[in-house]
Amino acid sequence: MYMQIAVIDDWQEVAEGVVDWTTLHALGEVHFVHDYPADTPTLAARLAPYQVICIMRERTAFDAELLERLPNLKLIATGGLRNAAIDLQAARQGIAVVGTDSYKHAAPELTWALIMALSRNLVGEVNALRGGGWQVGLGGDLHGKTLAILGLGSIGEKVARFGQAFGMRVIAWSPNLSQARANEVGVIRVDKQQLFAEADILSIHLVLSERSRGLVDAQSLAWMKPEALLVNTARGAIVDEAALIAALQSGLLAGAALDVFEQEPLPAQHPFRSLPNVLATPHIGYVTAANYRQFYGQMIESILAWQTGTPVRMLQ
Repeated sequence: MYMQIAVIDDWQEVAEGVVDWTTLHALGEVHFVHDYPADTPTLAARLAPYQVICIMRERTAFDAELLERLPNLKLIATGGLRNAAIDLQAARQGIAVVGTDSYKHAAPELTWALIMALSRNLVGEVNALRGGGWQVGLGGDLHGKTLAILGLGSIGEKVARFGQAFGMRVIAWSPNLSQARANEVGVIRVDKQQLFAEADILSIHLVLSERSRGLVDAQSLAWMKPEALLVNTARGAIVDEAALIAALQSGLLAGAALDVFEQEPLPAQHPFRSLPNVLATPHIGYVTAANYRQFYGQMIESILAWQTGTPVRMLQ
């Protein structure tokens, strides 16, 4: 069967040039679709011709309603090994879902960029300079301060090691963090309240689950120092956004750097777009050349493997 293959969720319109898609031409025709309708009927009509759809993680929602409207769809290839935007239970009814590995350095590097930019007020200084000003404030310091890691997985570990290289005291907590794991990374294992109370910078690196959803709540934020900073490059829903906004507006917390939000794209009038003590980026933690090459390159590999009956990196 000569297939119709769609590549969607390419917000920057770079997918076509990042990797060589010609290896799929023997299987079918590849279409790069750059329209993003909000309503399910229009999206279903646009995607109806395709047997294979390549998507980026957690952009377009493939829920049960949409999947039911796509009778020709046989394969979804997503970037990453998790994609909460896909209803895997609904997809089990005749649709295969495959994922990709990820470039492991992209998110930690962005996290550290945000930590440094927020602590030194780089955006404020750059904007002042562009406007004709000069030295509008005092930057914060990292050496000797306490970096608190919420979630010591592979990303949390890399951020912790960056902190150690900068001479920071690094502490960590998560519901499952063992002393052995803390020792392995060379960080101080603390309890939950200590993590928030002792943090000069709190960096969030948990996987979103029912247990972690809303874990950073009003009580947790109240434990923090008023001069502390919060950085979230994990998932927006881990933080109670209303509680964080209140803490930032009241001075309970000095600032936040955020790459992830409960609703994405972030609504135009959302407070995170305008609060002066928020540095917000549009979920670019994984948006790098190396990561996109890996995502799209492995999507192509996965499509070829699925076509031969030997699928790889199946998510269900």
